Amino acid sequence: MLFRSRRTARLDIGLVVASAGVVTAGPFLGNDLADESALLRLNLAVPAELAHVYGRALARRGRGGIILVSSAVAFSPAPYTANYAAAKAYTASLGQALYNELKPAGIDVLTLAPGPVRTEGADNAEGIDFGKLPVPSTQPAPVVRAAIRALGRKPLVIPGALNKASDFTGKYLMPRRAQTAMFGALVARALDEKPARR
Repeated sequence: MLFRSRRTARLDIGLVVASAGVVTAGPFLGNDLADESALLRLNLAVPAELAHVYGRALARRGRGGIILVSSAVAFSPAPYTANYAAAKAYTASLGQALYNELKPAGIDVLTLAPGPVRTEGADNAEGIDFGKLPVPSTQPAPVVRAAIRALGRKPLVIPGALNKASDFTGKYLMPRRAQTAMFGALVARALDEKPARR
């Protein structure tokens, strides 16, 4: 068992939160392949492994919760953070499927998909300044409160009115191609090195 180490084997764990993540920013071909592969490992494989290992433990217990942290960009391709958005799309799909699959075992699964959140990781991200995005960053506390309120009640929560509006627009009002171009333009403004124009 990869994660059920000696430190947690004897604990009566009731809630698992898979929130660690990393972002690579900039043109995909300009980024280091090792960095892109490490992103996939942490953002895609690790949440699945945590859900599998601790999901089995929670199923034996007959109750518990799993929160998988995705992102608002999971629901549309996002140029210049393409691999990050793709990995978060996987997490969003996994979490929403497990919401239904694990409910009979007494396990509440929630996918949390926030927009930019003021965290140490975001503040120190290489290649991008999230403060230059034309959307405000949210403090962690309201995001956590939204997740705790939604756990056991719904499969997905997107905290923040602007993030909800963006999700609605992408689903019902704007063609996917236009939304992808818009995300690309917004992210390009926040990059440390601007992408070359052709």
